[in-house]
Amino acid sequence: MPFLVLGLAVLIAVIDQIIKILISTFLKPIGSFEIIPNFFKLDYVENRGAAFGMMADARWIFITFTIIVTAVFVGIVIRNNIKSKLFYASAILIIGGGIGNLIDRIFYGYVIDYLSLSFFPPVCNFADYCITVGAVLLVLYIIFFSDSKNRKLGNKTDE
Repeated sequence: MPFLVLGLAVLIAVIDQIIKILISTFLKPIGSFEIIPNFFKLDYVENRGAAFGMMADARWIFITFTIIVTAVFVGIVIRNNIKSKLFYASAILIIGGGIGNLIDRIFYGYVIDYLSLSFFPPVCNFADYCITVGAVLLVLYIIFFSDSKNRKLGNKTDE
């Protein structure tokens, strides 16, 4: 299972990079394209910071942090005998999204963002949403399905 998880994480990163190549090729020259008026548009942004552009130009901090977090997740996936599909789904999304944005930071010095929703101010990208959904799934796993929770309940399975 660990190799499937890591393979799917790489697939997420590849999909992210393909989307960003298309965005750079077709959206960057025009800057913005409205999909659903007053709700959703594609907006080309070179984000040199974190969410909301915080800590702009702290590239090496983000690269280091992403490598550490990704390595920890890869280590957990490979070394631990976790059987939860929910945990694996969260790991796939977090690792894949992290690698996708890491590639941008290493090669460009910024992350390419393009998804803009009217009710959510920051412009994000596919990798950002993967990381966010993965983090939510991880929290759900920890709260409801982790080994410590099952031991308290007397359960032996991790599903």
